[in-house]
Amino acid sequence: MPYKIPQSVLVVIHTPDLQVLLLERADRPGYWQSVTGSLDTPDEPLAATAAREVAEETGLIAAEHQLEDWHHTLDYEIFPQWRHRYAPGVTRNTEHWFGLRVARPVPVTLAPREHLRWQWLPWREAAALCFSSSNAQAVLQLDWRVQGQARPVSCGADS
Repeated sequence: MPYKIPQSVLVVIHTPDLQVLLLERADRPGYWQSVTGSLDTPDEPLAATAAREVAEETGLIAAEHQLEDWHHTLDYEIFPQWRHRYAPGVTRNTEHWFGLRVARPVPVTLAPREHLRWQWLPWREAAALCFSSSNAQAVLQLDWRVQGQARPVSCGADS
């Protein structure tokens, strides 16, 4: 099996009223997440990766909904339990965030080797359930992304 490319997508599937689809990992029961996946080839377009992963993991066709590139990337350390999937010495991954807006919560068809269960939750509950902090951050941004508001500015203790 070839090594995974350390470039991935995170796709937050949501409704206009901020219900979020979460999937429970088959290889780590109790770990809930949005759709994620790595590029198949180094030159695969990110939007194509996002659409492919959505179809593979949920059965949803991204072109039938509103796929949006959030133009946000995050570099993070790969969890040690998953490093064996990457070439020796690879410890970091660059994640690209997307949103997929569906009209309402819809049933999905899971890839049984990847996920055990699915559920739709209000966005704050979904964020609290995400095992990955980057996934939780992406879900917490839904409010301002969907409402079209400017990104909130966090103030430090000294301001």
